[in-house]
Amino acid sequence: GGTACVVTGQPFDTAKVKMQTFPNMYKGIVDCFVKTYKQVGFRGFYKGTTPALVANIAENSVLFMCYGFCQQIVRRIVGVDRKTKLSDLQNAAAGSFASAFATLVLCPTELVKCRLQAMHEMQLSGKIIQGHNTVWSVVKGVIQKDGPLGFYRGLSSTLLREVPGYFFFFGGYELSRTFFASGRPKDELGPIPLLLSGGFGGSCLWIAVYPVDCVKSRIQVLSMAGKQAGFVGTFITVVRTEGVLALYSGLMPTMIRAFLANGALFVAYEYSRKLMMKQIDSY
Repeated sequence: GGTACVVTGQPFDTAKVKMQTFPNMYKGIVDCFVKTYKQVGFRGFYKGTTPALVANIAENSVLFMCYGFCQQIVRRIVGVDRKTKLSDLQNAAAGSFASAFATLVLCPTELVKCRLQAMHEMQLSGKIIQGHNTVWSVVKGVIQKDGPLGFYRGLSSTLLREVPGYFFFFGGYELSRTFFASGRPKDELGPIPLLLSGGFGGSCLWIAVYPVDCVKSRIQVLSMAGKQAGFVGTFITVVRTEGVLALYSGLMPTMIRAFLANGALFVAYEYSRKLMMKQIDSY
């Protein structure tokens, strides 16, 4: 599921991070794509793909594993049998709980991904003299400068994004599946309803938490150049100096990516899960 998400959405994610971190360099999504292609070539759209793959595979593995556990916790809280089907709202709450665990594996890999994606802009703006162009050089730079805890720059803003965001993510997905099922079992839905449901869930997530993600990207990227303020300090600085709309820089590529990538994520997740369950049942 995580692999399908990255392969589908990485170019749009790269544009999102560039526009969030350096909104004055780009007039919009088309301008960002054109300039990136002219300056770095097609490979520029896939900068940070390796850590993005690690991040998404790790995050979604932990997320969906914990989602099952958190569904059982929700069942205990509401006092129902462990095989009882949860409501869409209860599934949303379980997804929100699960995201807190996923954040711990996501934050370090996303920091490396974001820095690789915005490295060219950091050099152009003069914030750093020489950039790191490989995953290992970025990892080494973080360890040398800040130690192992440096990988958790932006942890609080990542948590602020993930916990409420995944409430809307799983809530939107389950609500959409309920709509398409129309009384039938949700497990019988085909790939198109799953794709649309996943896309709707992803769109709900990003609409709800986009300003928080913008602040997170700034903290993780700009901390390369020196000490960076925390979430509240960065948020206030952006609003004061650039205005509220700066918190929505890169929203267009994010929404395109959210629909395509999360649609692919859930289709891959549901079908791979069914395949694995069949293998288990056959034994």
